[in-house]
Amino acid sequence: MNITSLSIPDVLIIEPEVFEDERGFFFESYKEEEFQKSVGGNISFKQDCHSKSIKGVLRGLHYQSAPKAQGKLIRAIKGEVFDVAVDIRKSSKTFGEYVSQILSAENKKQIWIPKGFAHGFFVLSDSAELLYKMTDIYSPTHERTIIWNDSLLNIPWPHKNDLKLSSKDLLGLSFCEAEVFL
Repeated sequence: MNITSLSIPDVLIIEPEVFEDERGFFFESYKEEEFQKSVGGNISFKQDCHSKSIKGVLRGLHYQSAPKAQGKLIRAIKGEVFDVAVDIRKSSKTFGEYVSQILSAENKKQIWIPKGFAHGFFVLSDSAELLYKMTDIYSPTHERTIIWNDSLLNIPWPHKNDLKLSSKDLLGLSFCEAEVFL
């Protein structure tokens, strides 16, 4: 596995070593010892989720507030997405900054987004399926949403005119109004 930091050092890209031949491919998608060493701590996953979305769907920017904040390890198993993580840790040097990455079934990259980040993605392919490993369970009372098109964040979402958004995502708060991590 090749594990590298993005411009926000706590957000990691994990690229597996893929073994391919005429039969198909094989790779290790998660290896606890390597992962723990890379994140510099003891991370425990409590919930796995699987989502499917059609082309043009934008989900996010989602997070859960403390004490139910979640770290997320995400990968695409079908299709391709433009994936975004926004730093909402008030004490961070990168507070209010975002990183983005293309995740796809083809590139097999995973992204580690620790607690203290909002997450969102836009589906580039006809459909996409994502798998999530999360460090805490989903808690509706702690769920928060930052509006996807906040002018302070200025995220360059692809195809802004063709978006499909949920009512929850349309009602997200601005970055300035959002509950942040202290």
